[in-house]
Amino acid sequence: MHFNLKEIISSSLILFSVIDILGSIPIIIDLRKKNGSIHAEQATLVSGAIMIGFFFAGKFILHLLGVDTNSFAVAGALIIFLIGLEMTLGRNIFKAEEMQEGTHSIVPLAFPVIAGAGTMTTLISLKSQFEEENIIISILINLIFIYLVLRTSVWIEKKLGNVGTQILRKVFGVILIAIAIKIIKTRLF
Repeated sequence: MHFNLKEIISSSLILFSVIDILGSIPIIIDLRKKNGSIHAEQATLVSGAIMIGFFFAGKFILHLLGVDTNSFAVAGALIIFLIGLEMTLGRNIFKAEEMQEGTHSIVPLAFPVIAGAGTMTTLISLKSQFEEENIIISILINLIFIYLVLRTSVWIEKKLGNVGTQILRKVFGVILIAIAIKIIKTRLF
């Protein structure tokens, strides 16, 4: 094993910027309002399992299904685009009544918001740059931060207030749409 602090810090920061859990606060608050609660432990564990599973088997799974990473990234971007539209326009695209109780912590929170196509394709590219054990540690560091943000979402919402939450929701909805368009643009053109 070759633990390297520089690799751990670099891959942690790259993952942190791609996952963007702080930018997902409006989505978290919106999901909690629609469904009553967010299961921080469940969302963190499922997103961690998805990230680690995809880290080790992602290329193989995509190859087995005949899907290239660009197509996978575009599909994830379309889901992010729809979430952004939902936040910006105040319309429900993902219908809560179709989901079983408690699954909102998995879809769309754990996947695709936390462990989405951007995160997964980033993990594949990190694998070619850094040692595996350093990337696993960076995933764990990000999962701890994700868990803390999910656990404190009620406190964050109280600090923002209703008007602040609405403004943040609209702004980040537009940002999510822009991120989705950027992913689609870079993967298709």
